[in-house]
Amino acid sequence: MYFYRYLSPLGGMTLAGTEDQLKALWFDGQKHRSLPEGAVLRLTPVFEQTVRWLETYFEGREPSSPPSLSPEGTEFQRRVWELLSEIPYGETVSYGLLAGRLSVSAQAVGGAVGRNPIAIIIPCHRVIGADGGLVGYSGGLSRKEALLSLEKTERIAVTRSDN
Repeated sequence: MYFYRYLSPLGGMTLAGTEDQLKALWFDGQKHRSLPEGAVLRLTPVFEQTVRWLETYFEGREPSSPPSLSPEGTEFQRRVWELLSEIPYGETVSYGLLAGRLSVSAQAVGGAVGRNPIAIIIPCHRVIGADGGLVGYSGGLSRKEALLSLEKTERIAVTRSDN
């Protein structure tokens, strides 16, 4: 496993993966994620592709062809992450809508969304509360709002603080 550091307009990010598979991408300070001690920092081919994808994204343009992803999680989590990947750029869906597609509770979906290992590319920031409010984002609600603004998504009121 290799790691690479990327400085985004929203703060530092860490990429984790192999030569050809991105396994994780997270913001500094994000819940459930940290750079392991003794991590090997190296710019692999998949990290080069990821950086190009991120640069396009942060320029306010919809990137094409994401890097090769290989997120690790339970079967249920991977099903939720697949649904997240289907949410179009610049659009949002509610936790309840995703829950209905899987015939589970919104809380179960929220738990899987919160464990999404690949921020932005698997767009968990596009999931909102039933009332259209911003809820739950392990990278912080201010980043979630910034990402949705970058995508020029119709904005909604923040319903809970970052804390």
